[in-house]
Amino acid sequence: MELVKRAVALEAQGRSIVHLSIGEPDFTAPEPVIAALEIAARGGITQYTAALGTSRLREAISTHYAERWQVNVPPERIVVTAGASAALNLACAALVDPGAEVLMADPTYPCNRNFVAAHDGIARSIKVGAETRFQLTADLVDRHWGPETRGVLAATPANPTGTSMPFAELKSMLEVIRARSGFALIDEIYLGLSYDANPRTVLELGSEMVVANSFSKFFHMTGWRLGWLVVPPDWVPAFERLAQNLYICASALAQHAALACFTPEAMAEFDRRRDVFRARRDWLVPALRGLGFDIPVEPDGAFYVWANCERFGIDAVTLADRLLDEAGVSLVPGTDFSAENPSYWLRVSYATSLEQLQEAVERMRRFLWLQ
Repeated sequence: MELVKRAVALEAQGRSIVHLSIGEPDFTAPEPVIAALEIAARGGITQYTAALGTSRLREAISTHYAERWQVNVPPERIVVTAGASAALNLACAALVDPGAEVLMADPTYPCNRNFVAAHDGIARSIKVGAETRFQLTADLVDRHWGPETRGVLAATPANPTGTSMPFAELKSMLEVIRARSGFALIDEIYLGLSYDANPRTVLELGSEMVVANSFSKFFHMTGWRLGWLVVPPDWVPAFERLAQNLYICASALAQHAALACFTPEAMAEFDRRRDVFRARRDWLVPALRGLGFDIPVEPDGAFYVWANCERFGIDAVTLADRLLDEAGVSLVPGTDFSAENPSYWLRVSYATSLEQLQEAVERMRRFLWLQ
């Protein structure tokens, strides 16, 4: 975020900056969602909703799981939240006791560690590499489970790597967690942006895990701050009480507008946009490799490339700073994502147009030729 602030400040001074940093789709909500928002606003449908969300939206999400993912998720298990961040924070409030240890991959989305720490838990990072697609495995979880470990927080597809956990491995990991009587908190906010294999939701494997999802990424509603959790049936009352106290409810307007996400017209547009993201990935990964970046695992989801810059002899922080200042390209160094080995890793976001990606690569090419 600090790099983005610098990039915006440079733009305000008249500099041309290509943004490959923030994980925010360049697409916005499609027309049916905008129209539904206007109808709700003009109709005065702006009052507080139930803490769990409107019954219509919970039913729509339940139907979406049945139609798109072929799983039965009763609406009673769905908790609508003020974005996926609120969902993960709410889950940690419910699941993490003081001193409890939660296992997660390194690299990972940095806020995950902070969600655990905010509730006096201990985020225990497990270094993962290309050999496991930068994902946890059942064996890693089993070997790192300690006396204070209470659960696992995992994302598939993941930020910053854009990689998914093989479904068989995810199943094996859940078996390890069950054997330890722990909890599984699974982040699926990029599940709809899966490109290569037929993606499957972890909800196929049972009802005892907590699953987070969001309207921000696949549905392109980042600033609307709307997400959801799927929780075990018996846990719903506890989550409801916490939600009532922590944020009362998610935005009423956003909830009413989000109903239009599930219309055939909107879903067709979301699928078309997913294909655009895939095409961007297919162009960007070989282009970055052509510049000399090492990308040991091709991403299969989200809109990120986890790239290594060690062969340039410049650490990631220095390279990101210089690319911004000298080439007008904004990238994110891996420092925040990884505590174990961030020095030469960068996250490159392709949540921007192909033309902008091409311009960024050309600017980086000119910069690297001068080194």
